[in-house]
Amino acid sequence: MVMHAALLKQFVLILLICFFYSPALADEDTVRKALAPHFPGAKIESLRKTPYLGLYEALVGGELFYTDEKAEYFFFGHIVDTKTRTSVTNERLQEIKAARRIPLDTLPLEFAIKIVKGNGERRLAVFTDPNCPYCKQLEKELLNITDVTIYTLLYPVLRGSMELSTSIWCAQDQIKAWDDFMLRGIKPKDKDCETPLPTLVRSGQENRVTGTPTLIFADGSIVGGMIPAEAIEERLQSAATADR
Repeated sequence: MVMHAALLKQFVLILLICFFYSPALADEDTVRKALAPHFPGAKIESLRKTPYLGLYEALVGGELFYTDEKAEYFFFGHIVDTKTRTSVTNERLQEIKAARRIPLDTLPLEFAIKIVKGNGERRLAVFTDPNCPYCKQLEKELLNITDVTIYTLLYPVLRGSMELSTSIWCAQDQIKAWDDFMLRGIKPKDKDCETPLPTLVRSGQENRVTGTPTLIFADGSIVGGMIPAEAIEERLQSAATADR
């Protein structure tokens, strides 16, 4: 009798698990199928049911929004927890941002201005625009970093940067032309040649690089904006450990 009671409890537990979890999985699949026609050719990166209002959280093209179970309505904006006075949307965006990765080897590193410092063992790629003042500050910080290979990916998105980037790329000594302009304000001689700049710009757009500088470390972690040498060193160390 005790055995039958134990088996009955297990059976009831299994039924409860199926009851609570199976519909959620089915609902998610249904919502995903309903969403797909609204975003042809785009990947639904994330979809999950929220604990509020029966809404589903969707992430498409890096944009977070909410929808109903039939994907008939989309809600773009922040959901605020009135108890804590915090935006749960913003917290989720920060989680997504921290978790996002760009594998270094998926970038067109063959078209980078490659700078090897010290033993060059650690790796760092930087999407950068020569007319960006924060990029110039970053270059000064990088002077204090050694034992690293830096892949400078020209990303001319500001006015006049395409012509300037072309002159730097076409210079006889690319590294000197880059350092002269970014560290010393010496403009390169106007030159024209075939460049990989369209490929680099396309890569940045595909990887949702929305500003310069954008740093990508060996573990794929991303930092948007200028950070000091100490923070770069810390991230290089962490990425090197994770990359092993």
